Amino acid sequence: MKQMIRRLSRVGDSSQYEGKDGRRRGVPEGHVPVYVGDGEEEVERFVVRAELLSRPAFVELLHRSAQEYGYDQRGVLRIPCPVPVFRRVLRSLLAASAAVAAEEAQVDLLRSFDEEFLALAAS
Repeated sequence: MKQMIRRLSRVGDSSQYEGKDGRRRGVPEGHVPVYVGDGEEEVERFVVRAELLSRPAFVELLHRSAQEYGYDQRGVLRIPCPVPVFRRVLRSLLAASAAVAAEEAQVDLLRSFDEEFLALAAS
């Protein structure tokens, strides 16, 4: 699994990759391209934030990918999952990520107020 995540980070660092249709497509820094689908006909391309790869739900998807296709896949990662299910998982991961970021911002804000209050109290 660690080998797959290292390989994915290299793919995510590249600015372009060749899609299934042969066209060059850009991948934003810090993101990884994946093909999701449970069959050849229903496959959709997603660009996923690399930080989500370590989340338990995504790790499970990576395990399923390794079971289905092996650890030495070539090119863009393929995930054997129905597209609607993957969308729900992705939305859930992004919402959780946003909630954590919002909570961290609130803590930082409270800390800054504490520092300002202590500075005023000391004067």
